[in-house]
Amino acid sequence: METRFRSRFFILIVLVCLIFCGFTFVGAQNRRPKNVQVAVRAKWSGTPLLLEAGELLSKESKNLFWEFIENWLHVAKTGGDSHSAKDCLKKILKHGSSLISEPLAALFEFSLTLRSASPRLVLYRQLAEESLSSFPLSDDSYSNIVNGIDTSETIDKKSDPLLVGVNPKSPGGKCCWVDTGGALFFDVAELQSWLQRPDGLGDSFQQPELYDFDHIHFDSNIMSPVAILYGALGTDCFRELHVALVQAAKEGKVKYVVRPALPSGCEAEVGLCGAVGTKDSLNLGGYGVELALKNMEYKAMDDSAIKKGVTLEDPRTEDLSQEVRGFIFSKILERKPELTSEIMAFRDYLLSSTISDTLDVWELKDLGHQTAQRIVQASDPLQSMQEINQNFPSVVSSLSRMKLNDSVKDEIIANQRMIPPGKSLLALNGALINIEDIDLYLLIDLVHQELSLADQFSKLKIPHSTTRKLLSTVNPPESDTFRVDFRSAHVHYLNNLEEDAMYRRWRNNINDILMPVFPGQLRYIRKNLFHAVYVLDPATVCGLQSVDMITSFYENSFPMRFGVILYSTQFIKKIEMRGGDLHSSALEHASEIEDDKSSLIIRLFLYIKENQGTQTAFQFLSNVNRLRMESAESTDEVLEMHHIEGAFVETVLPKAKSPPQEILLKLEKEQKFKELSQESSLFVFKLGVAKLQCSLLMNGLVFDSSEEALINAMNDELPRIQEQVYYGQINSRTDILDKFLSENGVSRYNPQIIVDGKVKPRFVSLASSVLGGESVLNEINYLHSPETVDEVKPVTHLLAVDVTSRKGIKLLREGIRYLIGRSKGARVGALFSASLDTDLPSLLFMKTFEITAASYSHKKKVLEFLDQLCSFYEHNYVRRSPTAAESTQAFIDKVYELAEANEMPSKAYKSSLPEASVPKLREHLNKMIQYLYRQFGIASGVNAVITNGRVTSLDAGIFLSHDLHLLESVEFKHRTKHIAEIIEEVNWQGIDPDMLTSKYVSDIIMFVSSSMATRDRSAESARFEVLNAQYSAVVLNNENSSIHIDAVVDPLSPSGQKLSSLLRVLAKYVHPSMRLVLNPLSSLVDLPLKNYYRYVVPTMDDFSSTDYTVNGPKAFFANMPLSKTLTMNLDVPEPWLVEPVVAVHDLDNILLENLGDTRTLQAVFELEALVLTGHCAEKDHEPPRGLQLILGTKNTPHLVDTIVMANLGYWQMKVSPGVWYLQLAPGRSSELYLFRDGDDESQEKSLSKRITINDLRGKVVHLEVVKKKGKEHEKLLLSADDDNHSKEKRRGHNGWNSNLFKWASGFIGGSEQSKKSDDSLVEHGKGGRRGKTINIFSIASGHLYERFLKIMILSVLKNTRRPVKFWFIKNYLSPHFKDVIPNMAQEYGFEYELITYKWPTWLHKQKEKQRIIWAYKILFLDVIFPLSLEKVIFVDADQIVRADMGELYDMDIKGRPLAYTPFCDNNKDMDGYRFWRQGFWKEHLRGKPYHISALYVVDLVKFRETAAGDNLRVFYETLSKDPNSLANLDQDLPNYAQHTVPIFSLPQEWLWCESWCGNATKSRAKTIDLCNNPMTKEPKLQGARRIVSEWTDLDFEARKFTAKISGDELENPDPVPSSETSSNGSSPEDLESKAEL
Repeated sequence: METRFRSRFFILIVLVCLIFCGFTFVGAQNRRPKNVQVAVRAKWSGTPLLLEAGELLSKESKNLFWEFIENWLHVAKTGGDSHSAKDCLKKILKHGSSLISEPLAALFEFSLTLRSASPRLVLYRQLAEESLSSFPLSDDSYSNIVNGIDTSETIDKKSDPLLVGVNPKSPGGKCCWVDTGGALFFDVAELQSWLQRPDGLGDSFQQPELYDFDHIHFDSNIMSPVAILYGALGTDCFRELHVALVQAAKEGKVKYVVRPALPSGCEAEVGLCGAVGTKDSLNLGGYGVELALKNMEYKAMDDSAIKKGVTLEDPRTEDLSQEVRGFIFSKILERKPELTSEIMAFRDYLLSSTISDTLDVWELKDLGHQTAQRIVQASDPLQSMQEINQNFPSVVSSLSRMKLNDSVKDEIIANQRMIPPGKSLLALNGALINIEDIDLYLLIDLVHQELSLADQFSKLKIPHSTTRKLLSTVNPPESDTFRVDFRSAHVHYLNNLEEDAMYRRWRNNINDILMPVFPGQLRYIRKNLFHAVYVLDPATVCGLQSVDMITSFYENSFPMRFGVILYSTQFIKKIEMRGGDLHSSALEHASEIEDDKSSLIIRLFLYIKENQGTQTAFQFLSNVNRLRMESAESTDEVLEMHHIEGAFVETVLPKAKSPPQEILLKLEKEQKFKELSQESSLFVFKLGVAKLQCSLLMNGLVFDSSEEALINAMNDELPRIQEQVYYGQINSRTDILDKFLSENGVSRYNPQIIVDGKVKPRFVSLASSVLGGESVLNEINYLHSPETVDEVKPVTHLLAVDVTSRKGIKLLREGIRYLIGRSKGARVGALFSASLDTDLPSLLFMKTFEITAASYSHKKKVLEFLDQLCSFYEHNYVRRSPTAAESTQAFIDKVYELAEANEMPSKAYKSSLPEASVPKLREHLNKMIQYLYRQFGIASGVNAVITNGRVTSLDAGIFLSHDLHLLESVEFKHRTKHIAEIIEEVNWQGIDPDMLTSKYVSDIIMFVSSSMATRDRSAESARFEVLNAQYSAVVLNNENSSIHIDAVVDPLSPSGQKLSSLLRVLAKYVHPSMRLVLNPLSSLVDLPLKNYYRYVVPTMDDFSSTDYTVNGPKAFFANMPLSKTLTMNLDVPEPWLVEPVVAVHDLDNILLENLGDTRTLQAVFELEALVLTGHCAEKDHEPPRGLQLILGTKNTPHLVDTIVMANLGYWQMKVSPGVWYLQLAPGRSSELYLFRDGDDESQEKSLSKRITINDLRGKVVHLEVVKKKGKEHEKLLLSADDDNHSKEKRRGHNGWNSNLFKWASGFIGGSEQSKKSDDSLVEHGKGGRRGKTINIFSIASGHLYERFLKIMILSVLKNTRRPVKFWFIKNYLSPHFKDVIPNMAQEYGFEYELITYKWPTWLHKQKEKQRIIWAYKILFLDVIFPLSLEKVIFVDADQIVRADMGELYDMDIKGRPLAYTPFCDNNKDMDGYRFWRQGFWKEHLRGKPYHISALYVVDLVKFRETAAGDNLRVFYETLSKDPNSLANLDQDLPNYAQHTVPIFSLPQEWLWCESWCGNATKSRAKTIDLCNNPMTKEPKLQGARRIVSEWTDLDFEARKFTAKISGDELENPDPVPSSETSSNGSSPEDLESKAEL
């Protein structure tokens, strides 16, 4: 009863409100709410959804792709039950989901609606196109196709050279073809006749290249010739060719590959569902759109009428269940349907009156806490958070009136003692994700990775609770904690800080290390803290220079202990040639190894050390170097024998008892020193550091031997020692070296195993192969160290061994010796390979090995037996030619003999060796070869070690048992230890107890650790559990989920806006458990969000349920404020470059009340390109600044180019999905440098690098370059001072700078449309332009500034006689301007180019659009223009030019990179605003002028030469993080930096503006700028008409031309006289808040 009464009372109130507000509704009816809708579409045409599903499944497992094909082939092609796109989607999902587990199926559904596999199909289009163009058809039906590209498709799109994946037209009406490298087959009959050919298939032709992403049929034989089927699932031709090729693959005739492609024209062939997605443009999701309330300090809005465009009304209805000022209108309408129109009008009135962009300070105080309370108390907290922060200006007033619960506030404040207020963090299963970089695609990939692992673990019967534990373990960070344990008698220390007299006066208190000192100051403590031991060959230049450096440091009392380990490179080479066999006494061959210079120096050093002390011995090495340098010609620095002998005589003479020459002769015969020198070299060989030539071991950590490296090594080590001293782990009695090397020492260093951060080891999941039905791993029998057979082994080494090579047998023997040498935690298995025609003894050897491992691995002497067997086999079968090899019977007899000798029953051998069937053995071998190649990419004949999934291939160098120990300890410590601990505690359910052997558990550890190592995630974690989560957190529990999200979010922050949407997506599709702690700022002084935000996420509703169209996701803003000016910004994933292509209205200044009858403002953006970024390094040098890179495809190697910055060696280029090749540009870059591939010296050979772009996440490429032999000392950038011919070079005679860069054009921005105007000049009678082109650069955003820009262009052209080329930054230009400018260029005879550069991730990002535009004016000048451009002038869009710009272009700016005009000081009224005359600026400028940034000249050659761009970016990075600095970014930055990047001051008349200059100098002005006036704040248009007499005529001409091109009437045909006309007060307001002051 009471409820009924209350509801009636409630409705009564509403009706009263309606009556009271009735009078306002007349106006409200005219002010119906307006909406905004935004879409982003891909540049490429739509791709078939069916093929996308196949690609998504193949990411799950390669076999699923083939299962999906087989499934779909049985589906009837007719529509059947599918009458719409949505039906088709459901049908595809049903067929795909049936192959995978439930959690993965939900993600598969989402990924399919997100269309994330579309770029892969675009890549296949490129390959299909290349396949067709390599065999041009004579067929007429193909003749109207240019390069195989369908011209009909590209006519309506501007042809874009970057879009390499254009869909090929069906060749001759065919929809499928098979490419074998030698021919294309279009029907089954041709294919069959090719398959039946008796002579090996297609050996004479080059096989088509295969890539990692290719779908290779699982029955294929890797040795067979390749046949690639291009076609689409669903067509009849695909079915026929597929069936034939599967059959051929099973028979071993071909290696069958499918590349899905649906050529244009074949859509009808593929069935209704097969074509869904192809007809519509591809709308993307996964980005954010904001409508920001605009700052309206200056009125700068265009007063031209809006051109009426075709707008599509959005069918979407408004959500009435959202609360508006306390009313929920859906409920009111249910109760009073007859009052619908009045109730809706009342709702509209409330909506239009609730927008707040300011609140009083007391209302703001607790706003963050009130928001947290509202979210936590909501029935759906994530939805509530999203609604609040995405519509904040509309809900803020109701939030601020909410009563606050103290417990919420107290908990938030308590949490903020542990985490800074407003800080956001996100972790997925314990691993932190960088919130700045996160986007939907990355998040889905990370979640998919975790779900796939959980799926694999459940198939391995691992309990769910263990899976959760495993997934949330975080690997210990890969640190450089592996130290090489070099402790031995072979280290010769020069000093000892604790004992030598010279250090007696130093303090010996270890705690002094904790005392603060000035940067760079050393601490002199009488303790051996830093042991700098150099490993060097004393006969090399680098070795002798290192000795000199050590001596000099020592003489200057540097607080460090120095030592050397000496070795002979020649001696080590000899050992390597013998296969690194240390086990046969290395010294018995000593007499064979003739003496080399290094060995001689080591012997003399040892003699002197023994007889005259270490100091003298080091003196001897210094003398050798001195004599070498004194006698060396400037070019030839080789050490001669007489230098060594001379130095010896000189060193020992003062104290010698007998003549030094005699001693030399005696030493020749002395065996003792010879042996010691060889032992020293042998020790270095075992340590593994000889590869590095000269190296430094700092307390065992490996560094380069340079002086810089020594200081860096010391600074790296210092904090580690300080930490341990602080915690009391090191005291005055600790031997630091012993402590460090005992804890983390390894007895061997191998750069292939201990990798630096740049190179990641390659991991392969072993679980996926076992689950995929491969039985090879289950059949392997392992060998163990003696008496450890029944123990669980966390580390498994699989040795891939080619038994027909010496290297392979060597590896096998090292593996056996490794076990003999006792390894507790590891087991060894062998995977044999050999060529298939290998002889019988090799097959029997493998068989013997397998029998032994299977039957006798527990025997005491099994390892000795195998070692002897390997030795016998190697000597008698591997090293000899097949004819000389012993007979098979001899081998079998030897096996029996060795078995008996090692106390092993020979029964098993006798029963199986003599009768072994050769075909069976060959079949088994073939299976192994296929497995190694398919699973690990190891080709036959390659030896490798696979340690828990980590693949180390052994092409180069020697691999010893010590390396296996090293691999074991690295892998155990970093990746296996924590996993083994969890798995050993598992309480196994549903498994036969007899199965639970130590082998079973070891297998599980191997499978799990290999799968976990393949996942790509951060090693950083945070302790979220310390934060309280009772009152101010959202906790969603789901015990069954294998995904756990921990987050700390400030709901009222830009990252909170994005995260709330991402978390909702996860909650909907993944159902994770989630703990979300809210962390708002506690005391706000301003509104935290002044924008509306939508994150675009696809749903099933994007697929039509009435026909076969796919609409794609869009951002929809309902009921936006009518009278507020909004500006639109896109928040896209980092690699995307987007630009507007459909936008009738000014997206910078959206005023919805001007929309007239249109209900929804529409904007469509296009994903113009993806950005490929990277870092380029040169080992032991600064990044190679100015290195030029080019990128293209196989057929067109140069499509884009760029240069490498000094900042982090960063570079970027525009790409689209496809296979690309990156090369060094011809000229100086490729003359000096090569790409370096690996750690190995032999690999410095590659000239190009292949890069695959097959998703929307872009790529970051780490390049390493190395200078060519003989070019090590040449400079890349030749400055004008280095080069007498620089003037000629600039003119392009013989200079690399100009002549090689008549480049295809542009930079990352490439030439969008570079219109050459030479012909058009004459046509239009404007042929008077002669001479060198003047380049002018400008930037504009919003319709008003584009209007100004056209006027600026006209003013330049009317006053300049030479040809002009304009460069515009295209990021912010409207589609309308981009349509007009080509016609304008044609009409007025100028060239133009649109350029762009994506803001680098590492550079501090500006949030406000206006500040980003300012930054583009100055930050990227060195990289945004093509390298051939030598000079450019920046002219502000709102400037009017009155002089010939040629005069400014040719002005001598005295070798400075930049030239600006200083601010005028004649207008005394403005003195109060001249901030540079006082305070900070006055001190900083030190008498230099402060310049205005509306006009400046850039000498790009000088700018690049002096690294001005890099310097400006460094200044910017330092200053921009302070919100109070760089208020006028584009102007303050160059003025601040002018002490480093010098500025030439232009004569004052080059820039006049009324605000600062006063009218006295106006008549001399060469350009007039419409500066904002901070005193009057006069609107721009009003000022323009008043100040510049010619402005109105120029404006009229520009608008008339624009109207002609657009086919519109000109709104006011007569030019307005330039008197004091103001825009009638009705002019709408706008910003451009502070252009140049």
